[in-house]
Amino acid sequence: MAGPRALQGIRVVDFSWVRAGPWATRWLGALGAEIIKIEWPENERGRLPSSTTPKHLETNLNTSGNFADTNVNKKSLSLNVRSEKGLAIVKRLIAISDIVIENFSSRVLQKWGLGYEELCRIKPDIVYVSMSGYGHTGRNHHYTTFGPVAQAASGLTFQSGLPGQPPAGWGWSYMDDTGGMYGAMCALTGLYHRNVTGKGQHIDQSQMISAVPLNGPVLLDFTVNGRGTRRPGFPPGNRAYWPGTPMANAGRGPTVAPHNAYRTHPGGYNDWCVIVCHDDAEWRALVQVMGSSDWAASDRFATAAARLHHQDELDSHIEAWTQTLGKYEVTERCQAAGVRAMPVQSAEDRVEHDPQLRHRRLYRPIEHPALGTYKAQNAPFTMSATPVFNHAPAPMIGQHTQEIVEGLLGLGHDELRAGFEDGTFWPARRARFPYQEEMLR
Repeated sequence: MAGPRALQGIRVVDFSWVRAGPWATRWLGALGAEIIKIEWPENERGRLPSSTTPKHLETNLNTSGNFADTNVNKKSLSLNVRSEKGLAIVKRLIAISDIVIENFSSRVLQKWGLGYEELCRIKPDIVYVSMSGYGHTGRNHHYTTFGPVAQAASGLTFQSGLPGQPPAGWGWSYMDDTGGMYGAMCALTGLYHRNVTGKGQHIDQSQMISAVPLNGPVLLDFTVNGRGTRRPGFPPGNRAYWPGTPMANAGRGPTVAPHNAYRTHPGGYNDWCVIVCHDDAEWRALVQVMGSSDWAASDRFATAAARLHHQDELDSHIEAWTQTLGKYEVTERCQAAGVRAMPVQSAEDRVEHDPQLRHRRLYRPIEHPALGTYKAQNAPFTMSATPVFNHAPAPMIGQHTQEIVEGLLGLGHDELRAGFEDGTFWPARRARFPYQEEMLR
């Protein structure tokens, strides 16, 4: 795809690992920044043997599907920054870069000699983004964490679960991805400030604290109304409410019916469609879509209060209709009539069958040297003047070492070879990949 991109000319030194930090730099790369990922094969957890390696491939540092998705749009420099020589090289790289991003606990890069104060001496206007679990200040700044743990401390986990059972948490490590988006926002804000004032800064982001604002409604319920959050009954989810629980719930507004997920044809594991009618007018529109059946004319369903009181009967009638149609057909008919309805989609549905996502090109094929062709998630937004897209697959570990060391930093080929022999660019006793051997020739 031709055309300038928003962050073209911006260089990011990426010390991040696992998920949250790499997710931030992934999007900066999609916006056009040059992302140089500093890696060491003994430490990068994201590359370690993974359940996301396709079964037909050898499991090694280059075949993790999760790593490949999280690290598109980047270059890889394999470098032992805990050696004197490696530290000198990375400082040389930082001196010609714009942003440094790391997501270790608060004391790690400081111990390595790469704290903010030191980097300011190298590059006074550097934008330094730290994405630790608890931040770099406060009594618990040294705590280590990751997404699900941050969700627990933030209050999100407490809101999820069945009555009388332990808090359930969320199914995926959402605060890794959400924290990554916050990290990208922090980097862009720091970059804008630098461009306006000529001054860099240290941006101290806490993954746990970033999750706290997501508790908005229940936080207000406590601070304004003095009511603590409880789980007195089954969580409403897509259902209007569960019998025996309060009709009102914090954060979702009025409780209405129909408000549920309904099984659709052909009745498989993921054949469902969610339908919601927020008022009586929407309900009447749904009745027309369903064919104005006699049962819908009953006083038992004439008002929102009556529909809630007879919710089980209401849902069984609606589902008898939805089971005659596929979930996309139900969606089309309801939306045409102004009724809020959407299919419940699996990963396969989203990637292969959703016409809107296909139109927006959210999942685009990308060719990876080890994994082959697969569909990678593109940015969830478009820009009319500066394209946003995945322009390169995730790098093989150390794939760009020669390009960066010789081409960008100007070291000689003999210095590259010496760095491989003394353990600066690769552990001396660890077998090298063929592309690394090719570099040394």
